[in-house]
Amino acid sequence: MAAATSAATLTRLDQWPGLVNADGQRWHYLDSAATAQKPKVVIDAVTRALGADYATVHRGVYTRSAEMTLGYEAARRRVAALIGGAEHELVFTRGATEAINLVAQSWGLANLKHGDRVLLSQLEHHSNIVPWQLIQDRTGIAIDVCPLTEDGRIDLDAAERILTPAHKLVALAHVSNVLGSVLDAKRAVALAHGVGAKILLDGCQAVARLPVDVASLGCDFYAFSAHKLYGPTGIGALWAKAEILDGMQPWQGGGSMIDRVSFERTTWAPAPQRFEAGTPAIVEAIGFGVAAEFVAGIGLESIHAHEAALVRQARAELGRFNSVRLFGPDDSAGIVSFAIDGVHPHDLGTILDEENVAIRAGHHCAQPLMEHLGVPATARASFGIYSDESDIAALVRGIERTMRIFG
Repeated sequence: MAAATSAATLTRLDQWPGLVNADGQRWHYLDSAATAQKPKVVIDAVTRALGADYATVHRGVYTRSAEMTLGYEAARRRVAALIGGAEHELVFTRGATEAINLVAQSWGLANLKHGDRVLLSQLEHHSNIVPWQLIQDRTGIAIDVCPLTEDGRIDLDAAERILTPAHKLVALAHVSNVLGSVLDAKRAVALAHGVGAKILLDGCQAVARLPVDVASLGCDFYAFSAHKLYGPTGIGALWAKAEILDGMQPWQGGGSMIDRVSFERTTWAPAPQRFEAGTPAIVEAIGFGVAAEFVAGIGLESIHAHEAALVRQARAELGRFNSVRLFGPDDSAGIVSFAIDGVHPHDLGTILDEENVAIRAGHHCAQPLMEHLGVPATARASFGIYSDESDIAALVRGIERTMRIFG
């Protein structure tokens, strides 16, 4: 880990209250790709914001409201800085799902028409499939699907062959939530821009695992959530290039997003406020900002190295079992999906729970990918800052017990 924060400090249970069971034992939590546990610094910040510091933002003229407004906008700066963006380019949303829907309903409806094409990939989360199908139903666009390489990466050679000037948008996962495979984002951006298309990256799994710099990548939209980044649920962000945001119309109306309202005509506030109708998730934004600062303080290079080491060890341990099938590339980012012959992932998850180990079992909101893999579901172990070798050892013990039960 980063020099200022040792790995031993980061895995201390007193820093991660959610990793301690009622009996005081460590909970072997291997479901960070679904939602990450929260460090005490985030919990404390949320508690303070909900209590001693609490007030509304933007509209109050009293001191505490002004102070909370400063804190809320400081959180926006911290979150934007984490991905190399500017605060006026970052919209707070309810999560990555809402961020993608915002792009679809605002930019998409204004810019996509019958005959246009959108390129997705075989491994996308449903949140980066369904919004474009809704736009397809309303506009008549066509959706193309980029295949995967043998080891589970988005096949950009195939994408290059598929893309034409008819493609107006490319929307791809930066890191697969099932396979952990990492997109060559710079090349994907170059391919999209090469045919005049915009590109959206679903960064949900990337921002907590890899260094991200949207300016360097050159993407047009970047969507991510707080709760996978060790922050609260119910909040996420859409980053978009300023000139694109400025040209987008709001998709929800209400307080905060207006300049002036009359029954004859309403004018909008500038971006990003234009896209934040109503009282915002004030407390959640504060927690989001603290989580972003927490991760930045550790260093995403260090986090990635830590998780990559755990992935290598986990894949090596699971590879010893002839009945275990591993999915995805060897260098996946913090995620290991697998299946055991003759054992449904749900049964494995239930037995592992009895062993104090938490994994995810199911289709992971990626049913087209499951169909491609030829399985109804997979078991998924995913790591976080707090994960260590004891979690892998507990996982292996649980798998060995499962195999004894199933013969």
